[in-house]
Amino acid sequence: MYIPKEFAIQDEDILFTIIDENSFATVFSHHNGKPFATHLPLYLDRETHFIYGHFAKANPQWGDCAGQEILVVFQGPHAYISPSWYETNQTVPTWNYVAVHVYGQIELIESDAENVQALASLVDKYEHPHSSYSLTEVDENVSEGLRKGIVGFKILITSIEGKAKLSQNHPLDRQQLVINLLEQSQSENGKAIASLMKLNISTDS
Repeated sequence: MYIPKEFAIQDEDILFTIIDENSFATVFSHHNGKPFATHLPLYLDRETHFIYGHFAKANPQWGDCAGQEILVVFQGPHAYISPSWYETNQTVPTWNYVAVHVYGQIELIESDAENVQALASLVDKYEHPHSSYSLTEVDENVSEGLRKGIVGFKILITSIEGKAKLSQNHPLDRQQLVINLLEQSQSENGKAIASLMKLNISTDS
């Protein structure tokens, strides 16, 4: 990923937080000599630096991805930035956004016990704010049947890079103009970028 130095995210905790908050990601590999991608919910284990997920067994990507260097893209909030928001229109439109790229080798999970644990962790991550549902409540025969339709995997993070393009290359007064307009946006992405811009300014000052 092209990352000008002013947009680079160096702090691992921030990178992992972006992954946690935007964990429906895109997993890229090569299949039959061509790029192939699958969109998946994933779970990050911060202590081990493993990312867990699973493919549908009918998805051909899992058949030849083991041993490849995998790219996983986590897309955070993003918003269009209009030149009309600045104090001058002698500039061009742009896009503010946050993204994290993770690289590593994928390993298919053979152990049923590890697959069960990975699935439980994934479900708990997404269920926790909503309900008390747990995979442990599902009949084992039903659960086993469902597991036969998937292929679990884990990716050990060998490299990670993050980019937060938040108008840092513009003067502070121009950044504030952008924040003010984004805060009035009807878009949740726009409001999220405004919050990140404010946080970035407060951290730098």
